[in-house]
Amino acid sequence: MREDVDHHIADALSRPALVRLDSRTLCLRFETMKVASALEAVRFLLERGTIAHGDTLVDSSSGIYAHALALACHRYGLHCHIVASTTVDATLRTQLEILGATVEPMPPSASLKLDQSRRVARVREILRDHPRHHWMRQYHDDVHYRGYRPIADLVREHADCSRLSVVGGVGTGASTGALTSFLRETSPEVELVGVQPFDSVTFGSEHVHDPEIIIAGIGSSIPFGNVDHTLYDTVHWFGFDAALSGSVALLREHAIFAGLSAGAAYLAARWEQRLDPDRHVVVLAPDTGHRYVDAAYSRHAQAPSPDELEPRQISRLADMDLPWSRMRWNRADAPPKAVAKAAIPVAS
Repeated sequence: MREDVDHHIADALSRPALVRLDSRTLCLRFETMKVASALEAVRFLLERGTIAHGDTLVDSSSGIYAHALALACHRYGLHCHIVASTTVDATLRTQLEILGATVEPMPPSASLKLDQSRRVARVREILRDHPRHHWMRQYHDDVHYRGYRPIADLVREHADCSRLSVVGGVGTGASTGALTSFLRETSPEVELVGVQPFDSVTFGSEHVHDPEIIIAGIGSSIPFGNVDHTLYDTVHWFGFDAALSGSVALLREHAIFAGLSAGAAYLAARWEQRLDPDRHVVVLAPDTGHRYVDAAYSRHAQAPSPDELEPRQISRLADMDLPWSRMRWNRADAPPKAVAKAAIPVAS
C-alpha cells in the first residue's frame, strides 16, 4: 500500500502549493520556501559525512532561512544557532527557540545593510571560537541548489516550458537560479526574470535609496557567491510602494497572502506578459505575508493600483529610479561590486 504520510512537518513544508492564477500563470506558493533548500542540503551533508548527528549548524538569516534550518536540524537531530537579523520578529524567534535553536539577535542598526554585514562578521567570530561548528553559508554554498530539483520537476509537469519565464526574488540566488537551471536541462529556452529591491549590491542598485525598504531577504549589501548573474534574462527593481501594490493585488485577486517579494514578482510577471501575451510565467511566493502585516498590509488602502504603475525601462544601471525599473540583463556577468572577492568552498 502506498504511504502518503510525511514523517516530519519539514517534509510537507518543502513542497509548495502550485496554484493556477490564469491560463498562463502559475504560482509556486510556499509557507517557508527555504525548507526545500535547507532540508536537502542538510540531508546531503550528512550523507557525505561533512556533518554528523549532534553537530551544530550556524548561519545568518533575515527570517525564512532561520526557520528552514531550524526545521532541518530538528528533523535530523542537529543543533542550530542563528545570528538573526533585526527583521526576525518575536513570533518567529519564539518558534525557533521552541524548536531548539539558539537565536542571537543583532542589536538595532541604522540600516539593513549594516545589519547584514554585522551578522556575517558575527558568524565568523562564532566559527573562530567554535571551529567544529558548521557554517551552512546559504549565501555561498551551492549545496542549497539541490532541493529545488523536485520543484522543477513539478513545474515541468504542469507548464509549457517552451515559452516559460520564471519570475521571483533573487535573494541568495539559490531558488530562482536552481529552479531555472534544472528546467533548462530539458528546455534551454526558459527565461529567468529576477526581482530585486533598490539599495542592493547584487544587481547594481546600491545607489538608489528607498527610505521604506523592508523587502527582507531578496537584496544584499554584500556579494553572494550563489548568485549566478549569467542565468538572468531580465531584472526588475522595486521600491516599497510598488511591491505593496503587487502584494495587495495578489491577495485581492487570487486570495494568496504572501510577502512583499511575491507581490513584486507578481507585478513583474504581469508586465512581462503584457510585453509578450503568449508568455507563460511561474511566480515564486516564498513566504506568507504575516510578518508584513503591520509595516505593509495595514496600509493596503494607500497601495496604488497595479494598472497605474509601469516600470522605467533602462539600458544602464545608472538610469534606474524609484518606484520600479526594468532592464534586459541578457545573461551578462555580475556588476563589479557584486563579485565575491574570495572563493568559498562549495559542496557540489
